[in-house]
Amino acid sequence: MPLTKDEIRSLLSDIENERVERTLSTDNTKKMSEAICSFANDIRNTKKPGYFLIGADDNGNLDGQTFTDEQLRSYAGLRNSGTLLPPPAMMVYKETFPDGEVAVIEVQPSEDTPVRYKGVIWIRIGARKAEANTEEERILTEKGQIHSSSFDGSPCREATIDNIDVELFKNEYLPKAVSPATLAKDKRTPIQQMASLRLFDTRFNCPTYAGILLLGHDPQYFIPGAYIQYVKFAGTNRATKVLKENRFKGNLISMLKELEYFIKYSIENKRPEFVSVLREEPRINYPWEAIRELAMNAVMHRAYNGNNSPIKFYEYSDRIEIDNPGNLYGKVNLENFPNETDYRNPNIAEIMMNLGYVNRFGSGVNTVSALLEENKSNPAEFLLGDYTTFKVVVQNADVIENGTDVIEKKPTVIVNTAESGTNVTNDVTNDVTNDVTNNVINDTDIRKEVVIELMRKNKRVSVTQIAKELNVTRRTIFRIIDVLKSENRIKRVGDLKSGTWEVIE
Repeated sequence: MPLTKDEIRSLLSDIENERVERTLSTDNTKKMSEAICSFANDIRNTKKPGYFLIGADDNGNLDGQTFTDEQLRSYAGLRNSGTLLPPPAMMVYKETFPDGEVAVIEVQPSEDTPVRYKGVIWIRIGARKAEANTEEERILTEKGQIHSSSFDGSPCREATIDNIDVELFKNEYLPKAVSPATLAKDKRTPIQQMASLRLFDTRFNCPTYAGILLLGHDPQYFIPGAYIQYVKFAGTNRATKVLKENRFKGNLISMLKELEYFIKYSIENKRPEFVSVLREEPRINYPWEAIRELAMNAVMHRAYNGNNSPIKFYEYSDRIEIDNPGNLYGKVNLENFPNETDYRNPNIAEIMMNLGYVNRFGSGVNTVSALLEENKSNPAEFLLGDYTTFKVVVQNADVIENGTDVIEKKPTVIVNTAESGTNVTNDVTNDVTNDVTNNVINDTDIRKEVVIELMRKNKRVSVTQIAKELNVTRRTIFRIIDVLKSENRIKRVGDLKSGTWEVIE
């Protein structure tokens, strides 16, 4: 709950309070971030929030500043900037006084200490902040081990130091996670360094699960489902011929490199498309950056504990589906997805940020949407009806028919019950409604007859038009079409882009 005006006034005048820092500068994000980092680390374990007050001098005097909503949003955005790892819990608000406004950044003590800003650990010593020394870093590491509640931060007690690649840590990960200046002064052992990064638990003398996933010689021995199963099918369902299979496994450093390379050079296909007699443009089936973003999000957000299921990365002739164990987590729900952010695996999120696979927390869906729109692809569909999994579907732009380009260029949440065929769809920026329209056609046989009748009336009718007529998804229509083809009741003359439907009487 935000501070009251009287509480803020009291903090302004409490010059010696170690949980308060003041500044007149409204755009010194370095100073703000260092203060946020120091409050989150809570070296004295006060278990109380810290406050960064913008618009006041060191003596607590205001200078008549005002703050726009855009400024407050930019301060709040520091949390997800990727420079504060792991991201601390904080809130931003302002209060108005006769002699000016005060913007307040309220920071909660972190349970996943130490928190770093650009690879440096900041703490508070009295009313000032400073870089943590080796002993202070050890205190924060032990505090984080005691309070860590995430699976990836918990000890993998079956493992030992022999199960992880220490040289890989020193050469590949440590220089990316810790600033060069800090590293130059660091004389600790690799185990102490790994513990500081939540990769090793010194209480039990074993790696954490994050350490096993990042550095393990064989992570799947300890977490059997920690791999990605890729399958390419010839048709639109899993009953069709398998064209290619691959299993991405191993530690995250090697697996993510291999996955990124595969998506870039094996998934994206370009072909020329003539837009006039003298000009052609490249046509791309899937923008590889969008698929990469979705695959990386699956690795970051999946549930690693409680199941042995891999991430399923299935490529059909008309779409890609990425299905990972674990649905929406923590504060994220159907009403606020994708605008809210929470982390099932905060240490994996930090690892992927340090390795460069994540640029900014909380921006993945928006990034994917922009890439798909730029490619003139349909927006991504997020299927969240099964509470045990999180599935996203991206349509192949090469098989989007004439006239099927979507009007709404925003991602869609689909809450579906496959047995009844009922779908509730909504723009993800709106509330998800519980009202299902009364004209949904539930019976599969009836749907088949309606599809045939629509094709009789208009042999060029698009899948999108049929889906809209029946109030179902395009994927449902593709399944019905597959059934009708197998029953030899319809066939396609020509390709999906320019061909026609023929009803076989």
